[in-house]
Amino acid sequence: MSTGPGADSAPAPTTLDTPVPRKSSMFSSLKVRNYRLFFVGQVVSNIGTWMQRIAQDWLVLSLTGSATAVGVTTALQFLPMLLFGLYGGVLVDRLPKRPALLFTQSAMGATGIALAALTLTGHVQVWHVYVAAFAVGLATVVDNPARQTFVSEMVGPDQLQNAVSLNSANFQSARLVGPAVAGVMITGVGTGWAFLFNGLSFVAPLVGLMMMRARELYAVERAPRGKGQLREGLQYVAGRPELIWTIVLVGFVSTFGFNFPVYLSAFADDVFHAGAGSYSLFNTLMAVGSLAGALLAARRGTARMRVLVVGAVAFGTLEIVAATAPSLWLFALLMVPIGMCGMTVNVTANSSVQMSTDPAMRGRVMALYMMIFMGGAPVGAPIAGWITDAYGVRAGLAAGGAIAAAAAVTVGLVLARVGNLRLSVGWNRGHPQVRFVPREAREELAAAA
Repeated sequence: MSTGPGADSAPAPTTLDTPVPRKSSMFSSLKVRNYRLFFVGQVVSNIGTWMQRIAQDWLVLSLTGSATAVGVTTALQFLPMLLFGLYGGVLVDRLPKRPALLFTQSAMGATGIALAALTLTGHVQVWHVYVAAFAVGLATVVDNPARQTFVSEMVGPDQLQNAVSLNSANFQSARLVGPAVAGVMITGVGTGWAFLFNGLSFVAPLVGLMMMRARELYAVERAPRGKGQLREGLQYVAGRPELIWTIVLVGFVSTFGFNFPVYLSAFADDVFHAGAGSYSLFNTLMAVGSLAGALLAARRGTARMRVLVVGAVAFGTLEIVAATAPSLWLFALLMVPIGMCGMTVNVTANSSVQMSTDPAMRGRVMALYMMIFMGGAPVGAPIAGWITDAYGVRAGLAAGGAIAAAAAVTVGLVLARVGNLRLSVGWNRGHPQVRFVPREAREELAAAA
């Protein structure tokens, strides 16, 4: 790999079919030593994070007996990103990424250990959990955009799509393992040990960060301190159609299409009357689909806007189909392609935004992206719950899917117009082919004919 001054970001995609460099290996970015250390550390840390999520909710429920208190805990963890996410992006653009991550990962590890000590000694109260959740949220304000943007410094632009996909696969793998381990640990020895495991799990990414070779990182330009940098970041996004419309699409999909805690629990209990076991099955199958989608994205090695739009349309359409599923097993099986398409949208949007952004702006842009993506749940969940209560869960899931699909079609048409593209329908080796082509190319072909 390059050990020179580094590489700038790839050119911004201006059409729905502009690819980034293609790599044939599904795990090609793991050949980079620095990224391999980062990846292994995240495997351990992500498992601990999922364990703490389960243990945290269970502890609050056991302390209060209130589902509202559990919701308050979740809201406190996401509130700092909504309030300060953009400012976190400004800090990330100014700071060197590796020292910033050493600080934020240490802070989150210390929070888990403190909560473990309170729980194991029998002194824990619900307000302690609230404070811990808010503290983790504050650390995430810097940690999340720093981790997102640090990937490009480890692997460079050619491997960015593959690395982003493997990060998503890493997270989804932990989503399969972490809750299962947490359930066994909570039942066997109590929630305190799950918190302790999470706190100690941060040792792995910290060791990985310290073992990295600084000379092998891709150098990027850091933004100097100055006034108006937050406004500058927003103006930068507003002036780039491929950024603003990608973020808009992700906002609609995450707000109205990703409310699965509301939908899946209601389908398990109210529609199929199957209890908690089926709810767990739905989530597991969706995680399997998400993992498959992330690995396929890593194999594909492209970040085409066409893939993003088609993936979002397919995601919304599958939700509408699932809303009409007559049996539990058909509904459960549909969770796999839904998870796959949802992860395709997530990975493609993430890598497209990073590849389309100047390095000096990447922290602010990714902070805005993550704020929209993560902030969709607090906004969309109450809406989904209201529709479900008023018209039934089938109507709620179908409405969410319809909004996501309609947003994808609209954004696709807007990007096609901005890129001066037209829809081309034809045949390729005996198969129908639908794609967007430059308007001039189509007119030249028509004139030649």
